[in-house]
Amino acid sequence: MKILYIFFFLMFSFFNKASANYNNLVYDYEFTSIAGDIIKLSDYKNKVVVIVNVASRCGYTPQYEDLQSLWSMYKEQGLVIIGVPTNNFRQEPGSNQEIKDFCETNFGISFPMTEKVDVLGKNAHPFYKWAKDNHGVSAIPKWNFHKIIIGRNGKVADTFASFTKPNSKKFLKVIEDQIKN
Repeated sequence: MKILYIFFFLMFSFFNKASANYNNLVYDYEFTSIAGDIIKLSDYKNKVVVIVNVASRCGYTPQYEDLQSLWSMYKEQGLVIIGVPTNNFRQEPGSNQEIKDFCETNFGISFPMTEKVDVLGKNAHPFYKWAKDNHGVSAIPKWNFHKIIIGRNGKVADTFASFTKPNSKKFLKVIEDQIKN
């Protein structure tokens, strides 16, 4: 019974959204790219940004294809996709170069990718701590390919669990609504 309770708590915890105070916006953060350059989120002011923690050896890895299609379809309208490789779920053991090669060779990825970072716990990248503090537990990745949508206002607009595909109707509706704002 205890396991069942924990399962239901975890299952529905991604629906919880905290009321956010936003002492700062996403533009205060940056990542190191997979090639070693700096990705300043401030460069994406007034754009819609989707930040996705990714992995090469995950059952959701085929979502790379949908993310690339989304990027190609909406980048001229102000959409930015940033892939964030992580081994927090033990499905991304490769080096940054191996990850880069895998993504380019298998999926033709051209959207920005960060270096491999932690997305959970005390060593989580500051962006993920900020998202959790301002949006609640739904911003915490439960698995790879968890999606965080940042609106043009620099705040978390919505989050989607791994099982929500980037080409799903509900995901696309949020993207399109944010692009219109």
